[in-house]
Amino acid sequence: MKLEVFDINGKALGRQVELPTDVFGLELTQNHEHVVYLAVKQYLAHQRQGTHKSKQRNEISGSTRKLHKQKGTGGSRKGSIKNPLYRGGGRVFGPQPRTYELKLNKKVTRLARKAVLSNKAIENRIIVVADFKFEAPKTKKYLTLLDNLKTGNGTLSDAKSILMLNVPAAPVAPEAPKKPQGIRGRKKVLKAELMKQYEAACTEYDKSLEAYQSELLSHEEQIDDVYTNIALSCRNIPNADVINAKDFNVYQVLNADYIVLAESAIEKINEVLNK
Repeated sequence: MKLEVFDINGKALGRQVELPTDVFGLELTQNHEHVVYLAVKQYLAHQRQGTHKSKQRNEISGSTRKLHKQKGTGGSRKGSIKNPLYRGGGRVFGPQPRTYELKLNKKVTRLARKAVLSNKAIENRIIVVADFKFEAPKTKKYLTLLDNLKTGNGTLSDAKSILMLNVPAAPVAPEAPKKPQGIRGRKKVLKAELMKQYEAACTEYDKSLEAYQSELLSHEEQIDDVYTNIALSCRNIPNADVINAKDFNVYQVLNADYIVLAESAIEKINEVLNK
């Protein structure tokens, strides 16, 4: 499937991009519908904190005195003021703290993500834009972008939209060398050799750490241009959202009317879903 590429002004750039068939071109069946249902169920379940709690009769603060003698009053037997039948008493079978975690296999999750993307492609609700940057967070700038991109019935500002960007991966921190253990009692020559190797590894680690820190600073600047400024620009817009392409979930895609893909995000999505 091929789609036209637009710039942020809504103008066609005169070229098309190919959407991977195994991600955006699945032939959807009833099995795919069930897989999507499971993925949405998992997402909504994980939004719950599970901290609900009510007190049982043994946790209520109150007297344990028997209210009146067992027999001879003509009334029912009453053992404690904390009885669940009384106001202020404990609650029977009330909610207790629990986890709502729902496990899904990786292949099931990937299939669900592919299914929702294929569904949007079938409905022609995917728009591809060339990669762009914002020098500073500006809500007005993002609103202009939404107004420029046309849909079947109007513009993106009239519909729910989600923008997927390819956010560069952070550099990997170097691993610190471990000091040799159990060298006590060994021969002096062997001990000196081990410590020499350790000191050389520490020197190499310090160099790697300096390179990592400088790389991290440049990465943060790149993230600001590519993602942070754009995400902050749409934060006050109710029906718009910006996410990292590799982190999208099924619920977000289903909840949006249109998916806006940065050109480089297509390759990233294909890479993540076809590991």
